[in-house]
Amino acid sequence: AEEGSAGPAMAWRAVPRLPARLLLLLLPRGPPAGSRGIASCIDPSTGLTEEQKEFQKVALDFAAKEMAPHMAEWDEKETFPVETMRKAAQLGFGGIYVKPDVGGSGLSRLDTSVIFEALSTGCTSTTAYMSIHNMCVWMIDTFGNEEQRHKFCPSLCSMEKFASYCLTEPGSGSDAASLLTTAQRKGDTYVLNGSKAFISGGGDTDVYVVMCRTGGPGPKGISCLVVEKGTPGLSFGKKERKVGWNSQPTRAVIFEDCVVPVGNRLGAEGQGFSIAMKGLNGGRINIASCSLGAAHASVLLAQEHLTVRKQFGEPLANNQFLQFRLAEMATRLVAARLMVRSAARALQEGREDAAVLCSMAKLFATDECFVICNQALQMHGGYGYLKDYAVQQFVRDTRVHQILEGTNEVMRMIVARNLLQG
Repeated sequence: AEEGSAGPAMAWRAVPRLPARLLLLLLPRGPPAGSRGIASCIDPSTGLTEEQKEFQKVALDFAAKEMAPHMAEWDEKETFPVETMRKAAQLGFGGIYVKPDVGGSGLSRLDTSVIFEALSTGCTSTTAYMSIHNMCVWMIDTFGNEEQRHKFCPSLCSMEKFASYCLTEPGSGSDAASLLTTAQRKGDTYVLNGSKAFISGGGDTDVYVVMCRTGGPGPKGISCLVVEKGTPGLSFGKKERKVGWNSQPTRAVIFEDCVVPVGNRLGAEGQGFSIAMKGLNGGRINIASCSLGAAHASVLLAQEHLTVRKQFGEPLANNQFLQFRLAEMATRLVAARLMVRSAARALQEGREDAAVLCSMAKLFATDECFVICNQALQMHGGYGYLKDYAVQQFVRDTRVHQILEGTNEVMRMIVARNLLQG
């Protein structure tokens, strides 16, 4: 669809079997005339303040008009939709929980979760990259000094520039504290050597928040540097071919005698691992929220398909087995949403149990939401496996959420450790 020509009726590149009004059902305000509307039991606006409902409405409208009509094309052509994200940044979505004095929106973690859930109904892959970008900007805003904050954050909040998070390495994924990328201090600079793997936005983004080893082994030897694109010695691997998340490029980030000013270090030497983990606490809520949006959209797709598709002379919606499955999907969705929003509040309040609650929410929501999307595909039968139908893309785009920002096995370790330490 040409830009500006596609409203909600073109959502998810709908084919004739996909009802044109479907995306309108996502909106928390009144549904269109003649529509059943969204069932109140899964309404994502339930429990929100009036201000939060406004944020949500803006995000859902943006998802419907600017993202959903292009979701399939971005996936197929592996397009990084820079201009669309910049439009989102004009609404304040480039630095949602970043302080206003450097261009951020200054919203809460719960507000952020609501926004990412809403945007993900339009394109989960693109929203997931935006969530990583937001995490990076927050890290600079929170742990950078005033000079660093004002240097980097304004252009990142406007999405004039984009950021990538560089922790994972070819030989250290879940065991992040064993990373090998080194940063040797030489006067007023660090010389970086090593590589990072699976970096979202790698090669196409402008700012890299890099965890590197400035000291001895273990987490206390790790520091955090901001490396700008164009720095001599910074290069990138080939663009990876992925199952999903195709609207964002993924590449290795390589450092070969890459010279970075000491002034680009966030925090003190040895503080990097702590910075990385604090960033990930929010990142886990963000990525769980993206799974919520995909699952919510998938429930609506399944609901509509059961209503319009007939087998054995009657609508699938009359089949009690499928009714029960749909009820289970809705229940999983609401439970996951409540857990994510509870963890978001804990993180905002700085509670002692926030990190564990974020891990629990990420584990539960990404697992359950993938089940929801996959069940929605199954309900579509053979149609669900066709790329003309959006449900298959939600399945592909949410699968990786169980792996990144800490695998769900690591989430289980964190929760178990917390339970057994006392």
